[in-house]
Amino acid sequence: MDNVLEVKNLCKKYDNFELKNISFKLPKGMIMGFIGENGAGKTTTIKAILNIIKSYNGEIKIFGLDNRKSDKEIKEDIGVVLDDMFFPEILTPNDINKAMQGIYRNWDTGMFNDYLKKFSLLPNKQIKTFSKGMRKKLEIATALSHHPKLLILDEPTSGLDPVARAEVVQIFQSIIEKDECSILLSSHITADLEHIADYITFINNGEIVLSKTTDELLNKYGIVKCTEKEFKDIDKKDYIKYRKTKYEYEILVSNKKDFKTKYNISIIDKITLDDLMVLMIKGEK
Repeated sequence: MDNVLEVKNLCKKYDNFELKNISFKLPKGMIMGFIGENGAGKTTTIKAILNIIKSYNGEIKIFGLDNRKSDKEIKEDIGVVLDDMFFPEILTPNDINKAMQGIYRNWDTGMFNDYLKKFSLLPNKQIKTFSKGMRKKLEIATALSHHPKLLILDEPTSGLDPVARAEVVQIFQSIIEKDECSILLSSHITADLEHIADYITFINNGEIVLSKTTDELLNKYGIVKCTEKEFKDIDKKDYIKYRKTKYEYEILVSNKKDFKTKYNISIIDKITLDDLMVLMIKGEK
């Protein structure tokens, strides 16, 4: 399977933070959820991918091309929504449309206007009159309206109410199905990712903790709940992390079937991405 995006051994050091050997691959036509705490390194990684941050070590390829050597060629086919992205408030959506016609050769005014209608955004209203959610919808409409081959989205549904969020998520799914576009989607709303992401890449404290298919994480991983006595009988190599609560132990395992067989445990709870993050970050080994 072709990879649209390849990040290999990405390192970037600041005074109080460091990205350490970040590596992952996004196959063509897939959605990758990019998860982690605030400050874990998601946005720094995304800005390196977009060549906004240039001074780093490692290799980033987009469409098989080095992102630093082929920046202009690559950007034509990337749609972007950043968490700290903004348009000048005096502009209107019509102004955005005119500006983008001169930036992207594949800019589609008809598609842009369709998104404006879908999102109930008035084309002649200044952006300063828009709510946070409306501004986010405008950013999404702009990112989608030049037929990108890769969407890089940093918290694209932040500020949206549940109905609007569901609508946007459905749009992302339909784009994947129709156009063979690929999406790197950073979000704190992990419930959305459980439904639409093909892969999950989890970053913590500047390091990739795991990068696996969503099916494997949600179907093979699990949480075992047991007493202290039962916990002491479990080999450390058979679990990833554990957490002691007031009444029991919670143990993160990577293969529910094997664990059940070895320890004769009949019930292992299904895991959510939120569960995974909490146990991986707060749990002990």
